[in-house]
Amino acid sequence: MMKRVVILGAGESGTGAALLAKEKGFDVFVSDQGLIKDKYKTDLQRYGISFEDSTHTEAAILNADLVIKSPGIPDKAAIIKKIKAANIPVIDEIEFASRYIEGGKIIAITGTNGKTTTTLLTYHLLVQAGYTVALAGNVGFSLARQVAEKKFDWYVLEVSSFQLDGTDTFKPEIGILLNITPDHLDRYEYTMQKYVDSKFRLIQRMDAQQHFIYYREDAVIAGELAKKKIIPAQLPVSLKSDANTQAYFDGEKMRFNLNGESFAIAQAETTLKGPHNLINTMAAVSAAYLAGVKLQAIHEGLKTFKNAPHRLESVATINGVEFVNDSKATNVDSVVYALGSFDKPLVWIAGGVDKGNDYNIIKEDVRKKARALICLGKENDKLKQAFGDVVPVIQETQSVTELVRMALKVAHKGDVVLLSPACASFDLFKNYEDRGDQFRKAVLDLKKETEV
Repeated sequence: MMKRVVILGAGESGTGAALLAKEKGFDVFVSDQGLIKDKYKTDLQRYGISFEDSTHTEAAILNADLVIKSPGIPDKAAIIKKIKAANIPVIDEIEFASRYIEGGKIIAITGTNGKTTTTLLTYHLLVQAGYTVALAGNVGFSLARQVAEKKFDWYVLEVSSFQLDGTDTFKPEIGILLNITPDHLDRYEYTMQKYVDSKFRLIQRMDAQQHFIYYREDAVIAGELAKKKIIPAQLPVSLKSDANTQAYFDGEKMRFNLNGESFAIAQAETTLKGPHNLINTMAAVSAAYLAGVKLQAIHEGLKTFKNAPHRLESVATINGVEFVNDSKATNVDSVVYALGSFDKPLVWIAGGVDKGNDYNIIKEDVRKKARALICLGKENDKLKQAFGDVVPVIQETQSVTELVRMALKVAHKGDVVLLSPACASFDLFKNYEDRGDQFRKAVLDLKKETEV
């Protein structure tokens, strides 16, 4: 009898899982409590896959042999509780898709911050070296869709803790863990250890022939390594000069000693800036090298890499003032990295929906570097209170057009105007991309105006 697979959620992840399940001969049903986008309905209809939206019909779900759920659906959701009470296995699309990969190998990247940059850079290095590579997980198309459509040499995945929660047999050839700082704790009963355990699911099935790359100075990772028996070969990357570490920064260059070959790369030879991007670059270069990319191809790839938008994205320079879009910095830890990326005086733009931020972490850096703080949000009292005696000038606005004019007015030639909000964007914007897009447009409009 044909096994029945039910998929909850029909975004890119769920639709991809449906296509792969159909291709593998399962009886497939897709259920989404919200509205399914037209492009995904078209995909499902094209392949004759049954679906519903705006509801979950329990009778059509609780007869499943396997449920694949969207990572956005928490375990405490009523439908998930009923599925588990019926002893029906629940997994993530990443887990499902990885079971059907033939021949190709996985590089999986996780961490609270830096995942996307590291994933995109690793992907870029492999593609530039001539490999056939899928980009999947939280970036690109879903892993399941790509497994259904084509065979690849490598699958480079950005994986979140939510996705890892739904894995069991998932087994990357190379796993990268960049950092762990408090985030999404509402999903983990406000228990940091549960969030840490989720991140470490990355390596739960890896064996001694596989490689685990991680940032050595991350205190949470170090504490967990001291408690666990780690089976895959460990490859720490470090910002401290240590010839016994296989990848480290000596203050001038990133130095690598991998598979008996030693080489060095200066950050100036790459397109990325800031100490956090030293970590991301060392992790990506190490992964690419272990995957078989030659040193010359790595050097060439580092010079041509273009990061995703909203991550320390240099938008334009107006009257000698550089405007930088770091809208993706939705927590204080991300702002730490952003502030550390610039030696020039800053006009710092922050604000939005505060996620319980502790601004003490960045007060000293802000005191040293920020000429002014412009608050972009509906409720700015916490920011103004935290930095009132730290920054000489504090202004506020809810208009992006007004914001860039205010910033240019207060900035001096040679300064950097840095949008690095430390907060979520949902008070004034659809998401961080919308915030960054509006900021970019306002900067470019102002640039045209000043050049007339």
